[in-house]
Amino acid sequence: MTRPRIRVAAYVIRHRSVPELLVFDQVGAPAAGTQVPAGGVGPDEALEPAVLREVAEETGLSDVAMVRQVAVEDKPHPESGQPRRTTFFFLRTPTDTPDAWEHRVSGDGEDADLTFACRFLALPLKQPLADEQDAWLGRIDPLWATYESSGSGGGL
Repeated sequence: MTRPRIRVAAYVIRHRSVPELLVFDQVGAPAAGTQVPAGGVGPDEALEPAVLREVAEETGLSDVAMVRQVAVEDKPHPESGQPRRTTFFFLRTPTDTPDAWEHRVSGDGEDADLTFACRFLALPLKQPLADEQDAWLGRIDPLWATYESSGSGGGL
């Protein structure tokens, strides 16, 4: 049996008049869909530092605070079918974080040189995220559940 690729995903929440979720779209690739920061974990990397690194790499934000782990999802990659295990985390960012910005990914990873259009969306979301990444928001607050999402990809 093939070992799953170990991944992390971040629900970065900003509280203003309503709670808001940090999402991004890949500039020039609308088919990729709206997503939350997520990515692979290095062989000797712990999960919490990995999720903080992914947020910084994909959005440029470093002023985020870990709150807690939300879920562990075992779900194959939507295109390749390869096994993946993704641990979702709840993080907070200050209320004065900008509403929207573009971030160009640096480094030499698979996202290098991509540009992401980052923004906050009010919770609950009106539309599901790419690859059902919103499936576990209801575990943070039941009012944040996206009605189209079942959260059935494995579990914590």
